[in-house]
Amino acid sequence: MSKDVIIDKYARLYEIPNQLALLGHQVECFCLSYQSHDEGSWSDSNDSKSLIWHSKSYRGIKKVGILIYPFFLLQKLKQFQPDIIITASDIPHIVWGAWCAKKLNIPFVADLYDNFEGFGQARILGMKQLLRKAVCQAQLVLTTSQPLADLVQNKYNAKGKVISMPSSVDTCIFRKGNKIKSREELQLSLNKLYIGTAGGLYRDKGVEVIYQAWKILEKEIPNVYLVIAGPYEPDYPPPQGERVIYLGSLTHSKVATLFQALDVGIISILDTPFGRYCFPQKAYEMLACNLPVVVADIGEMSYLFKDIPQALFEAGNAQDLADKLKQQLQNSCYSYAKVKNWSEIIQQIEPVIVSIKRG
Repeated sequence: MSKDVIIDKYARLYEIPNQLALLGHQVECFCLSYQSHDEGSWSDSNDSKSLIWHSKSYRGIKKVGILIYPFFLLQKLKQFQPDIIITASDIPHIVWGAWCAKKLNIPFVADLYDNFEGFGQARILGMKQLLRKAVCQAQLVLTTSQPLADLVQNKYNAKGKVISMPSSVDTCIFRKGNKIKSREELQLSLNKLYIGTAGGLYRDKGVEVIYQAWKILEKEIPNVYLVIAGPYEPDYPPPQGERVIYLGSLTHSKVATLFQALDVGIISILDTPFGRYCFPQKAYEMLACNLPVVVADIGEMSYLFKDIPQALFEAGNAQDLADKLKQQLQNSCYSYAKVKNWSEIIQQIEPVIVSIKRG
């Protein structure tokens, strides 16, 4: 997710353990760094919660040590003696968690925040099979979208309960703001039209169709500007021009400021196995900021924005995206889907998690 779960306290991987701890559970989290971060233990506990983070890092030539990490993790879990194991992050963590749970005879939850079969790891021989086997051992499977829940039920043939639990956002940061103030903060004009997005500006994230649609729009609407933010591939930089504003990589709060400043937000997803089962975080971020959007008509987005079909564009179709952007600029339609905060979401799912505890 290009974030450090311990330092950045970011999104689903942080909020599930954090909110469970706030509900009175004793929670310990075990992380493995693939990028050689510092290792150790950190307490996130206070008067309201008991939450401890552990990180293991195999640096340089010690990376071969990853092969023994499952045994290290098993010993740590034996010491902690959890009632339930919740596994997340990627294929190896789901598989390791399932293995440890079986060794310790402890029920476990598999949290799939994306279709992990769309990750690069899935190209390694046998990884998909290991993932599916591990997921089928879980007493409870959480997915980030309903299409992914359907996949787990119908293709994986999961034995446990499967629940779609989309990720949420920090509604204290992402909320309706003052457009004038937000534009002043970003040094944007008050009398121009701005469309744009923020996030990874990569081809495999669907940014190409945004740039193609911009070529159409910039010729048809003289006072519209494209505003984008986020990292990009060196061989595929953002378009150039007087009406293209690239803001670099923004902090979380600055992304909210951008969404409060725009006239229309863009959410582009490719029609791929990954795209069909993902839940783009920026969808809830834009909705929480009360921003009109145009979004690819794929997977969970088709469900989420079904009340405003005029804002859905055919994935990969630049002309359709340009047409829908013009419609939203001329006559904005908003989605009234409610964005629940993390506290509300975990309060709803916590009784289900607790119910799988063995007596």
